[in-house]
Amino acid sequence: MARPQLTLTELARVGFVELGVVRDRLAEVLSLGGPDGAELLPLLGSTASPDAALGALLALLRQAPGEVRALLEHPDATLRLLRVIGASSGLADFFLRHPDELGILAEARTSLPGLDELSADLLDSVGARDGFATLVEDAGWVALRVRYRRRLAELAAFDLEQEDPVAGVDGVARTLADLAAAALEASLAVARSMCSGAVAAHGIFPVEQVRATRLAVIGMGKAGANELNYVSDVDVIFVAEGDEASDLDSARAVDIATRLAILMMRGINEFAVEPELWEVDPNLRPEGKDGALVRSLESHLAYYDRWAKSWEFQALLKARPLAGDHDLGARYVEAVGPKVWTSASRENFVESVQRMRERVTTNIPDDEVDVQLKLGPGGLRDIEFTVQLLQLVHGQADPDVRQPGTLPALVALAEAGYVGRAEAAEFAQDYRMLRLMEHRLQLEKLRRTHLVPRDEASLRILARATGLATSASQLTARWMDTKQRVRGLHERLFYRPLLSAVAALPAEGRALTSAQAEARLAAIGFRNPKGALGHIAALTGGVSRRAAIQRHLLPVMLQWFSEGADPDYGLLAFRRLSDNLGSTYWFLRMLRDSSGAAQRLTHVLSASRFVGELLEKIPEAVAWLEHEDDLRPRPLAALQEEARAVLARHESPDAAASILRTARRREMLRLAFSSVLGKLTIEQLAAGLTNVNATVIQSVLAAIRGTALGGADAAAPPDGIEFAVIGMGRFGGAELGFGSDADVMYVFRAGTLQGEAAHDRARFIVLEINRLTEDNRLPLDLDIGLRPEGKNGPVARSLDSYEAYYRRWSLTWEAQALLRGRGVAGDPALLRDFEAVADSVRYPVAIAEQEVREVKRIKARVENERLPQAADPNRHLKLGRGSLSDVEWFVQLLQLQHAAAVPGLRTTSTLSALQAAVDADLVAEADAATLRAAWEFASRARSAITLWTNRTSDVLPTDRVQLEGIARMMEYPPGSANALEEEYLAVTRRARAVFERLFYGPVERAGPATG
Repeated sequence: MARPQLTLTELARVGFVELGVVRDRLAEVLSLGGPDGAELLPLLGSTASPDAALGALLALLRQAPGEVRALLEHPDATLRLLRVIGASSGLADFFLRHPDELGILAEARTSLPGLDELSADLLDSVGARDGFATLVEDAGWVALRVRYRRRLAELAAFDLEQEDPVAGVDGVARTLADLAAAALEASLAVARSMCSGAVAAHGIFPVEQVRATRLAVIGMGKAGANELNYVSDVDVIFVAEGDEASDLDSARAVDIATRLAILMMRGINEFAVEPELWEVDPNLRPEGKDGALVRSLESHLAYYDRWAKSWEFQALLKARPLAGDHDLGARYVEAVGPKVWTSASRENFVESVQRMRERVTTNIPDDEVDVQLKLGPGGLRDIEFTVQLLQLVHGQADPDVRQPGTLPALVALAEAGYVGRAEAAEFAQDYRMLRLMEHRLQLEKLRRTHLVPRDEASLRILARATGLATSASQLTARWMDTKQRVRGLHERLFYRPLLSAVAALPAEGRALTSAQAEARLAAIGFRNPKGALGHIAALTGGVSRRAAIQRHLLPVMLQWFSEGADPDYGLLAFRRLSDNLGSTYWFLRMLRDSSGAAQRLTHVLSASRFVGELLEKIPEAVAWLEHEDDLRPRPLAALQEEARAVLARHESPDAAASILRTARRREMLRLAFSSVLGKLTIEQLAAGLTNVNATVIQSVLAAIRGTALGGADAAAPPDGIEFAVIGMGRFGGAELGFGSDADVMYVFRAGTLQGEAAHDRARFIVLEINRLTEDNRLPLDLDIGLRPEGKNGPVARSLDSYEAYYRRWSLTWEAQALLRGRGVAGDPALLRDFEAVADSVRYPVAIAEQEVREVKRIKARVENERLPQAADPNRHLKLGRGSLSDVEWFVQLLQLQHAAAVPGLRTTSTLSALQAAVDADLVAEADAATLRAAWEFASRARSAITLWTNRTSDVLPTDRVQLEGIARMMEYPPGSANALEEEYLAVTRRARAVFERLFYGPVERAGPATG
């Protein structure tokens, strides 16, 4: 009974595309003695391209039915054959040329052949005896190439039958490298016979001289690394020497070896009846294409000592003896090894390697960038360059990472802690996947290619051949994901500054515990090298992975610490931080792998005790150093949103306040990081500090009163009164620095509570604000000294009381203080009404001359009486000559005199008011610039003192060490203590001159006497 005809749906399900011809081809296979369609279809469904497999099978049956039918008698052999010819038209063509070689697929290999087996087989193909072949010219070359492809087909069959081809990439690549080495050995045997003769002639030498010529073929690139592709250039370098026992000098040996090398390469890649195998590329030799093809060992070494470029040492990293004289090859590798592993200490070595990788990417044609599997972004080269750079840098001191192969090198780098285990495993898996795609692309036509096809049909075949996906779209998506992951990891590791620093580190700097280390530490700036060694020993002792990573990090970090103002404290703070975070998986990994985190950390720790001590309380904040975006001050809206969330979660004011204080410390630390790293202007810092402190006051006030963050509804305050906090001084002016007090006043308005009950409620709120904002770790000093009547006045007043006081009793200095009054927390209606009252006082329509004189008198009194005893007025940043108070009093006098007429002067900001005065032609631009420079310099110096010492001070120190630390905080170069002092004195001297002229008026001098 005839079998039903196969439907097109069934054929499509198998994977056929050329549906119109499949049934006819299956029928012809059957007529030529092959299996019927029902047996064949399941087998064809396991191939990369059922169309190609069926077409090749039919062609083979037509040409060599006997050899093919011998295989088809066994289902396993049939499947093996179909898989090979379905994945490789190149091997199908080989079997069409040499059907007698089909027998290699009869039995499955259970393991891969080794180098000895392959070398013996290929040498046998040319009849080699004692290094000389019996087959020469085309006969030898063809025999060699046929035997090579026979073995290649056997390897392809093994590869295509693997359950996990990704995991099997390593073994296949190693066997391909061994097969290439065997081919070179056999071709060299043919070359020896071809250039030997009884009578000397051009290119012909006495057989004994040829025998005495030692020629080593050094494998480079993938061949040297034992990770070759199916069709890849085999990069080589030729080294030769004579045999002294045979009286053959090196010059003669180089001549003979040059002829041998030329003939050997022809045997592999010159046109013949059997197509060439691959190109033997000797262009990595000294001087490249312009250099001699073969050199002596001494000539090679001389070149590498004097002329070699950085990329040549990178190429030598993978050098190994591949064929020829292995003893000479081993001596070559041993001799160049020290040069390879010290090359990273060359000036700008790391940067040169990075630029070379960028040039490779730039030189890819635009229409190939997205499909370049090898050279494109996220491709094989990204992984290889990254691994090689890490090897060259860390291999200077660590022999374990000196591995020629990419995958073994990754393992070694991970074991030593130079890359994370997770990153190494990810890189390795992605590398294997990309290599598998590369193998299948090249296997298809036995051609060298690295371009992933664009058309859907070819992509589907590649997906089936690799087993990575079942469709073109799935393969594309997986490849894109891999590219993105590889590129990201490459950029993180390849460009991290740690590499440049390790490469440039002197040899003695890499020894952390030797006797020389103490001298080294002292030489680079540590004041207590013995103590530093103790910290180093504690950090690096033991055999844990944590200690291994610290041993890798510390030599570089010590160098960076030494570039800071206080390396000893920096190292101590780092040890404390490591003790806090050492057990976390991300901390050391971040320092090792991120682009700049380690260097930023050494900078902030050696520059700022404020940062170091606050970081002990919030160690996890070090993670911000990995990304610059995390160092930016958070916007006020974001701070307030977080505060609202805290208030929503916690009904208890104490619980909410505890979290809010922690949030304040965190944000202050963020601002300190940014300041130390030079990421903030003085205006950005002031705004950031003001927002942080205002938010915590707003939040605590809301928690106490049970209101929303923005205050209560004026019609029905929940606690019987309206209440608000007024920022004064630098807080009101949004001009806070590190160490600044937060000057405030408290105002309330009676609601359902009246009289003394309202006062009691207001006093309770003030007490609670003080209690709940108190922070011994990072004090928030709420100073109420600027309230009416000063220290003698009540801590909180009603709005009516403020209005009455200012109308009847206020002094000029109180109106002056109100110039910087600004509502920062509390009920909006009350804030608006208070500012209306303040405006009537601080922006008078006119100010009497007597009041102007009073302002000037009080300023002079402040200079004489408030300056601390024995303080140098030239060095006091707040009250000294030409410092903050001079600029602020001058600007405030202008506001009192002109703000009623000049709206721009109605601002709490000193610098904004100064600019408004310039715009109104009240102050010359040059004078304003002088005053602005002094104000900004003094403001920066005050914050710098607090960051450097973790103490608040308004006096520029005279101690050179302290001055140096402050100078470095203010971004002066090392050794700038005197320069800071001189610049401050000069800036304030100029500002004082402007201040005296504009504030007090010109000095009137007596004229000459007249009679």
